[in-house]
Amino acid sequence: MSRVTFNNQNSPFFQSIKRKVEEYFKEKNLKTTGNFKLYLKTIILVPLAITMYALLLFLSLPAFISIVLCALLGFTMASIGFNVMHDANHGSYSTKKWINNLMGLSANCMGINAFIWKQKHNIIHHTYTNVDGIDDDIAKMPLLRQCPSQKYLKMHRYQHIYCVPLYGLTSILWTFLTDFIKYFSRKIHTTPIRKMELKEHMIFWLSKVLYIFFYIALPIKILGFAPFIIGFLILHLALGLTLAMVFQLAHVVEDTHFVNANENAMKIEDEWAIFQIQTTANFATKNKIISWFVGGLNFQVEHHLFPKISHVHYPVISQIVEETCEKFGLRYINYPTMSKALGSHFRFMKQLGAQ
Repeated sequence: MSRVTFNNQNSPFFQSIKRKVEEYFKEKNLKTTGNFKLYLKTIILVPLAITMYALLLFLSLPAFISIVLCALLGFTMASIGFNVMHDANHGSYSTKKWINNLMGLSANCMGINAFIWKQKHNIIHHTYTNVDGIDDDIAKMPLLRQCPSQKYLKMHRYQHIYCVPLYGLTSILWTFLTDFIKYFSRKIHTTPIRKMELKEHMIFWLSKVLYIFFYIALPIKILGFAPFIIGFLILHLALGLTLAMVFQLAHVVEDTHFVNANENAMKIEDEWAIFQIQTTANFATKNKIISWFVGGLNFQVEHHLFPKISHVHYPVISQIVEETCEKFGLRYINYPTMSKALGSHFRFMKQLGAQ
């Protein structure tokens, strides 16, 4: 792993913004964790996913209805990931650690190991955002070029077109390939994984076996192989595409900054919080429907600055963050609509493919 450090000696920007955010919670007498808005989402989304799963498995439905339900189930699972799993694994779902740990296991229900995800996301991605050579979310892969420092291949000329079906493979590759690569190599890209306790090894294997039983063996037994494989692929395409696009719009767009740490140790002259502002973008923050389904991750700037604060508080915090950015002369990247963010992402992918 390349050594990357930040100039955090004084951190005037983050100290200023942190003080204002802490004052807000103190004045309003609020906890930084989730509230009834988050718990209501859980009550809606989790039973909805279970109901759709049961309908697909135990009712004889017309093919078109089954296809639509599979896609909706994939989308709903992604929304559970954004809202429930994400907050829980950041420790911001509840003030009680055991509740966070329990709700965080919803990642395993989606096929993704929570222990590995927390290190990949909470530690590596949140510290070294858009640092090529460390951030696993933009890890080198032959088919996609996601930042200027990555090697250019002729096939990248068309990546802005073929990236969409590749994004759809995100969750199925995560479940059956990348989790195992990280588990056996004991590395996340270039960063060693901290030692897993026996409990974590047991959870890893048990959850993978249960996933195979509930999402593969049981559907094949009840429905037959052909209906299973069609539904399974549709579910994962919807799940994977939804997960991937939310990340891409938050980091891989025209206005975000990238750093190359593949060759030498480096010191980033800005403080860590300023680096987060430079490498992260918001989108569609005024759209309450999008905000509801993506668990406030369209407020990605606020999430990166305050990952232990539940997303239900981000709309208010965003005002504080934007005002402080203006005071310090920092650009607060915010695409007003999802369509503008999508346009920026695909233009950027096309630019990277044209070099």
